[in-house]
Amino acid sequence: MDAHVYPPALDVEDDPRAWLKTLAKYRQPRIRRSAFELVVTLAPFALFWAIACYSLLSEFWPGLIAILPASAFLLRLFMIQHDCGHGSFFARRKFDDWTGRPLGVLTLTPYDYWKRAHAAHHASAGNLDERGVGDITTLTVAEYRALSPWGRLGYRLYRHPLVMFGIGPAYLFLFKQRLPFGMMRSGALPWISTMATNAAVLLLGGLLIWAVGLVPFLLIHLPIVLLTGAAGVWLFYVQHQFEETHWSAGEEWEFPQAALHGASHYDLPPVLRWLTGNIGIHHVHHLSSRIPYYRLPEVLRDHPQLAGIGRITLMDSLRCVKLVL
Repeated sequence: MDAHVYPPALDVEDDPRAWLKTLAKYRQPRIRRSAFELVVTLAPFALFWAIACYSLLSEFWPGLIAILPASAFLLRLFMIQHDCGHGSFFARRKFDDWTGRPLGVLTLTPYDYWKRAHAAHHASAGNLDERGVGDITTLTVAEYRALSPWGRLGYRLYRHPLVMFGIGPAYLFLFKQRLPFGMMRSGALPWISTMATNAAVLLLGGLLIWAVGLVPFLLIHLPIVLLTGAAGVWLFYVQHQFEETHWSAGEEWEFPQAALHGASHYDLPPVLRWLTGNIGIHHVHHLSSRIPYYRLPEVLRDHPQLAGIGRITLMDSLRCVKLVL
């Protein structure tokens, strides 16, 4: 990946600092729209889960295709949880938190623990001196060359697509998020969030197992979680791991510059854009994370000059897998 340091610009068209003021007017959510977004995501997820389960129990094997849309809507529920974590979904902290916490049970992601880690990611994205919390581990060429042979092998295995998008997501969602790794000494909240989520997952899972049986539950829900996790990690990867991304260190790092040029505009087809909650408009999201996801297209509509910054297409993103340093 190329790391660029951009000189300060002079006007709103190029200056990330000026964009902060311009984007402020999009930060207000529309409460009815937020409620609508939640309903049209949660209801289809439940419906497709039920269809897949009924198909398995009745041995109507073609119906198991419902696992795919169920995982897509679970991913979209995670995007709503993501907006809640930023306080942008209802713009009322209690409403956002008590929407995000139950969604965290469905996504196997402890809400308050994840929210704190994700805030650290937003505060330090693109900063070479602040890597490690909520990020995909990324080394510089010099750091890689300084590793021992075993260290290099470990890093190459970590960055291998099979690990990054297969084993890694399974480990993250099924095991790592069961304990507040990275925040073990950060007070009670990460522990409370993680343990409460674990208890709720066990309760909900136990009820579903009682209703449909252990094997049908695992055969339905495990693939849904694994597919959702793989898609989520892929999205997170291409949002920051692309050819023209921005990295800097020390006093050279500035939040507006890193936000606008260190996150991509993943220009997806309309259906995928909707299912992923417009998270591909990631450079705008990083620059102003309080904008509700359903208002991000308004920003590009009103300010089309932003659409070309960090833009990658679906085909472009496939080539990002080889970017490791």
